[in-house]
Amino acid sequence: MKTQRPITSDDEHRVLKFRPRTLAHPPGRQGYPTGQALREETRQEPNDLSRYERDRDGPDDFRHRMLANVAAFAFTVALTAVGIWLAMSIADMRKTQDCVLMGRRDCARISTPHF
Repeated sequence: MKTQRPITSDDEHRVLKFRPRTLAHPPGRQGYPTGQALREETRQEPNDLSRYERDRDGPDDFRHRMLANVAAFAFTVALTAVGIWLAMSIADMRKTQDCVLMGRRDCARISTPHF
């Protein structure tokens, strides 16, 4: 049995060669293709995105697509506005809470009507 010894200098470094695995699955297991079947399967399919394309049954519905885009944009803007309002409200409440915890009595904001 070999014992491991500590590396004492840079001259003693070694590079280990690893063999690449050739099969995705071990051969002989049921339900998995063998190495030869796996290689033939990958050879037959093209490496582009044409296998995911669908035939167009009809013309593109541009109006519906634009309405969906507008609705998605409006939802995103509304969600952003709510997030900004919420962050500002939390910051304002934090300022008020810090003021109260310091023992000050003039922390409440008094709003005056503008005529």
